[in-house]
Amino acid sequence: MTRRTIFGAARLAAAALCAVALLHRLFWGLGSQTIAGQNFLAYLTIESNIAFVGVAAIGGAMALRRPVDPCWLTDLRTVVLSWTITAGLVFALLVWQSGVRGIPMTVPWSDVVLHFVLPALTILGWVVGPGRRAAHWRLIPWVLAYPIVWGLVTMWRGTRIGWFPYYFLDLRQVSGIPEFLGTVAIALAVFAGVASGLIALSRWRQTA
Repeated sequence: MTRRTIFGAARLAAAALCAVALLHRLFWGLGSQTIAGQNFLAYLTIESNIAFVGVAAIGGAMALRRPVDPCWLTDLRTVVLSWTITAGLVFALLVWQSGVRGIPMTVPWSDVVLHFVLPALTILGWVVGPGRRAAHWRLIPWVLAYPIVWGLVTMWRGTRIGWFPYYFLDLRQVSGIPEFLGTVAIALAVFAGVASGLIALSRWRQTA
């Protein structure tokens, strides 16, 4: 069994683990009988991890069949991993902020897997996994496009149902427009920074 085959199996295993964690998170949320639990698909983390399942499954199947990933797959992985890694960083910030604000926040094992375990494993796979090509710098606007569109839709929807998946999008929970704009700017900068890091690493150390 080659390293490439092992890596392909690992990608498939990561896709399966992510799918199981998403299902657990869905039923855990529904069991909470809260509006947050009933808005499972409203979270950027959930949406980006659904994309991760598809990309990891495709990448795993590709690794079992080909010695090197096609360029489009590396680019697609760059975009999706930028979303999931950033979502993990933002979630860690939210957990910290909830403690500072004295707001109870329960974190089930599925959230730990989605926000911390899988992002860490994917970064490791990005560094050492065989068959990865260099990613393109032109991907950064695509990485930013999704959170921007998601944010606009979420703000529009939140004003109508009175609920937001993340506190900093709710103007009632921040000190005002400056804090809101500052938080959004920081979040987008993190998305761009993570994408830039993945692209730079791929171009510095190609594994193809």
